[in-house]
Amino acid sequence: MVKRSSIVRAFALAFTIFILVPPFLGKPLPFYPLMHWADLVDVFTPIVVIPLYWLLFTDGGRIAHPLRFVVAFVVLAAIWAEGQGMHLSANSIGNLMGGGSDDIHRLAHFYDEVLSHYLWHFAILGFAVLLSLSAARASAPDEAVRWVPTLVWGLLYGLTASLASLEGETVPMVLPLSALFVAWLLVRSLDRARSHGVVAFFLCGYVVALIVFIGWGIAWGGFPAPSEVGLI
Repeated sequence: MVKRSSIVRAFALAFTIFILVPPFLGKPLPFYPLMHWADLVDVFTPIVVIPLYWLLFTDGGRIAHPLRFVVAFVVLAAIWAEGQGMHLSANSIGNLMGGGSDDIHRLAHFYDEVLSHYLWHFAILGFAVLLSLSAARASAPDEAVRWVPTLVWGLLYGLTASLASLEGETVPMVLPLSALFVAWLLVRSLDRARSHGVVAFFLCGYVVALIVFIGWGIAWGGFPAPSEVGLI
């Protein structure tokens, strides 16, 4: 079976690539100029990332979870895909329409910048909670935590998740929930984090995310999107 550390690495890399790279791919497709390269990449985001979530959830096929955990995974996957897909289509259509303030533009903006982001980012955090909870209740792992790569991939994940939240303007939801999640892991699952790579990975990731949120808030006096301050 695939090693747990390999799954964590593949997930962290895929999560980062599919979340952070599309904003820099704004050129039209040569074979269908109504779409951008970013849209094409985004089509494959849930197809690649959600199966990697499943591999983390099942520990590469080692763990069979109770029905309630599987149902929770399916619900979160549906919310994740709905939010990401809504963002993809509304963003693409909004790019085609250009600027405006009529009802069509306001509705496209709501789907693109508000509803889709809150659904998507809620599911991202929900998956972290579910996967940590399911890993914490599983039997003792047969693979020791490799702390250096876990810290590296956790850093990458935390940076990506926090930057996505800042750009998506979902900090009012993600920041307090992330703080609660980290507090829960430190109080209830710290021993498990020392012995299970998935729990350690998400703990590292959301500690990094909180540091980014705090540093960003201090630096800018609030939480403006990176695009608003000229970083994208």
